[in-house]
Amino acid sequence: MQVNTSSGTSEADLLAAAEQGDRAAWSELVARHTPTVWAVARAHRLSRTDAADVVQNTWLTLIENMKGIHNPARLSAWLSTTARRHSLRALAARRREIPVDEPRSDSLVTEAADVDVVQEGWNAALWKAFGQLSDHCQRVLRVLVHSPELSYEQVAASVGIAPGSVGPTRGRCLSELRRKAALAGLFEEGVR
Repeated sequence: MQVNTSSGTSEADLLAAAEQGDRAAWSELVARHTPTVWAVARAHRLSRTDAADVVQNTWLTLIENMKGIHNPARLSAWLSTTARRHSLRALAARRREIPVDEPRSDSLVTEAADVDVVQEGWNAALWKAFGQLSDHCQRVLRVLVHSPELSYEQVAASVGIAPGSVGPTRGRCLSELRRKAALAGLFEEGVR
């Protein structure tokens, strides 16, 4: 089954054609939805390599479950949920790993430790301020920071808001983060 893969082709037609082996339809599905899948993976603060694995595993899961997609119009939501599940598995796997540092000379260890202590304290305070934001703000900021190449429409689809709300929401969330960070003493400027 060959389908016209223009941007107006429905998800149902593309999915049905891809299921029948139409490579053009599959390529169009991948092109349409990969930015959203990447955004979900990066919103979980995964490394680029781990995020790439999540994206690949998400597409493999779709291949394995194509016949089980009952509502092709909701394919984007299905892919987002699947990417979220793969991201959580990747995070759990990372927690089980034990990092091993390379040996360093004694003079570098002391100097690096001082810098690390300051940086860790600053990072901890910033993450604490970030953790005080609403879940909605955290999701929006994570997607915007980890996937800056996404359009506002793609960001909106991945976090479930209207495209026209992305900019104002981003501004409000960043202002709130600045305020909380200033209260935590991260900035010398006063609280606004």
